[in-house]
Amino acid sequence: MAENSCDKNSGCSSCGSANECDEKSKQEHEDRLLRETLQAIRHKVFVLSGKGGVGKSTVAVNLAASLAARGYETGILDIDIHGPNVSKMLGLEGWNLSSGGKKDKISPFRPFPHLKVISMAGLLPDSDAPVIWRGPLKMAAIRQFLQDVDWGPLDFLIVDSPPGTGDEPLSVAQLIPEADGAVIVTTPQEVALLDSRKCVNFAKKLNLPVLGIVENMSGMRCPHCDGHIPLFSEGGGKTAAGELGVPFLGALPIAPDMPEHCDQGQPYVLADEENELNLAFKDLVNRVVEAVETEQACSTEA
Repeated sequence: MAENSCDKNSGCSSCGSANECDEKSKQEHEDRLLRETLQAIRHKVFVLSGKGGVGKSTVAVNLAASLAARGYETGILDIDIHGPNVSKMLGLEGWNLSSGGKKDKISPFRPFPHLKVISMAGLLPDSDAPVIWRGPLKMAAIRQFLQDVDWGPLDFLIVDSPPGTGDEPLSVAQLIPEADGAVIVTTPQEVALLDSRKCVNFAKKLNLPVLGIVENMSGMRCPHCDGHIPLFSEGGGKTAAGELGVPFLGALPIAPDMPEHCDQGQPYVLADEENELNLAFKDLVNRVVEAVETEQACSTEA
């Protein structure tokens, strides 16, 4: 027997007890699984917001759907444990996650070609069931959604976080320290911009690159006179980006039929129509792809 091997009857010479040694081995095994999962993913992008109601999940879903439609192998990880909405927006409501796939891992949902999805909604008995968990349980669930899911090789993993700077975004930032960066979603009014500034500073404190700010709900086109209506003001996201020294990724206008698409589980970017919002999403996707490739090139050179 090697000098530092563990005998369950007599204890472990390196850690003092069999239980501690078993726990250490389990942790090393989980760390290895996590590393293997992340190594197969080229780009990891967090979608964050400082407050709720700014359309963060809508942006995350449409960003992921756009990337998949372009042929990128894409995953979307919904870590909003208490209010998972991604499944509803992708037409997966009522579906249940299952295991037994590759190496008995959890099989992600596949709503469209090139797109894989994991959400807490797939583990709930019904859509009205609350998740009453404290921080450690949420951390364990997020880790399992990464290491125990059959993601396979991905070009992009889009992580949809709940609003704010609490347990979930902190946990995933610690689990994916080599992430390409964060996309911060805000709306133009000052109360939302105050929280988005906090979100940018949260990312900076964690050494998480800020890919840029997206201004959502930035005005709308009047359906009657075709005039422009600055419903929630406009331009605040671009101003905040300049003040904070981060890129501005673009403004997304309001489309009156967007809620209908979300409720029906149809990403807006996959609608067969050319309009102001779809064109803005295309520009946003182009800028995100360019930003992560630039960030990766800078990291490689460093």
